Amino acid sequence: MHRRNTGRGSDIASLLVAAALVCGLVPQARQWLELHSSSIAAIAVGALAVGTLVLLLMKAGRRGATGWATRRQRPDSWDIRILDGLHHSQFEEAVRDLMRRDGALDAVRVGGAGDNGADVKGTDPEGRRWVIQCKHRRDGAAGAAVGTPDLHVLNGTGRPVHGGDVVVLVTNGRFTGPAVQFARSQRLHLVDRRTLNQWASGHQPLWDLLPHLPAPRGGGSRFRRRQ
Repeated sequence: MHRRNTGRGSDIASLLVAAALVCGLVPQARQWLELHSSSIAAIAVGALAVGTLVLLLMKAGRRGATGWATRRQRPDSWDIRILDGLHHSQFEEAVRDLMRRDGALDAVRVGGAGDNGADVKGTDPEGRRWVIQCKHRRDGAAGAAVGTPDLHVLNGTGRPVHGGDVVVLVTNGRFTGPAVQFARSQRLHLVDRRTLNQWASGHQPLWDLLPHLPAPRGGGSRFRRRQ
């Protein structure tokens, strides 16, 4: 009993001390607020603005990720502006998905460190093995043109390393004149911005858009085109 009364007395004493401190501090706090009201208002407005900006950026990021995930389910609806806004890895995924849409059901993205010049590989319905390198330009046609150095790498690995029948470089930008000439001399196929837009936004597979493809291979019938 005595111990319990001592505890109550200690609690009451603590409350009294706290009340005294509050009574002493409230007038000082009120005076400080009156003197610094304009500064506090500016700080509050700034904090509100920063918080709003952070929320908007988070919302935009979620909306962008969701939008790309939704569009990936419908690759036949893409246009070139959608592809312009992608990260380079997403651009490679888009090319892979377009190949799958058109019947290369085994198409895979292999881009990354040690890819030996290939970003996407797949087999078309005629049995031809496609090896594709992707060059994304954030500024589209206004970005740097793809030149012969990139084609040298692809030409050196597309057939001997990856076993490609059709070796392609795809970009949402453009190619230099020397790159076009080199591609013709080495039987490389180029997909520039115009052809890419035609492929992605239309319903023709890439093998119907490119000229001078190799003859079909046997065994391609198992990769039937999706209806």
